[in-house]
Amino acid sequence: MKLEFRGVSVGYGRTTVVHDIDLTVPSGGAASLMGHNGAGKTTLLRAAVGLLVPTRGSVLLDGQDVTRWRPSKRVRIGLGYVPQGQQCFPQMTTRENLQLVADRRTRGRALVDEALDTFPALKDLLDRRAGQLSGGQRQRLAIARTLVTEPRLLILDEPTAGLQPNVVEEIEQVISSLTGRGDLTVLLVEQHVGFALRATDTYHVIESGRITSSGTGGAASIDSVRAAMAV
Repeated sequence: MKLEFRGVSVGYGRTTVVHDIDLTVPSGGAASLMGHNGAGKTTLLRAAVGLLVPTRGSVLLDGQDVTRWRPSKRVRIGLGYVPQGQQCFPQMTTRENLQLVADRRTRGRALVDEALDTFPALKDLLDRRAGQLSGGQRQRLAIARTLVTEPRLLILDEPTAGLQPNVVEEIEQVISSLTGRGDLTVLLVEQHVGFALRATDTYHVIESGRITSSGTGGAASIDSVRAAMAV
């Protein structure tokens, strides 16, 4: 699924946070969006998923203008969103969190099994309440639950924030595996520069609500990105 921002300005009330953003993530591509806290990363993601309506510009999915679509309608056509903060239903078990999404799918059981194969560590936690899981376990569950929706576009907001290095490495491997399939588009918001460049094909740096730098991923880009973020 192709994602496009065309001249998007968006914010809160009378305050504009993101200004005239033009950004495209091609179908099957993987892009990272990096910047300091307050740069506008999450605000732009909220416009992509329908939690905020731009004051100017358009959001397109596969060429279709979805700027004013509700989030639920975007999910139905293949958008998956993993917000920051390992968000799950804390009073529900791991199994119930997954099943809640799977119940609405014809391949529900198979999709849960596939998600558990992606994060095998969750298999021993199926009967444990999400509120009793560690941060890394909850993040695995949050991503797994979104995968059960069979997304064609996966948007992740800082999936490694506050996690231990071994969990970060696992999530990096999962994202690389998912993007390697070629049938899933990924937009990743991340402050961990090395992780973002290894997990995605292209990068964009946003500062003060504007894209200030873009390029292709890889180790050679790390210094360029850090320099752009230091401005």
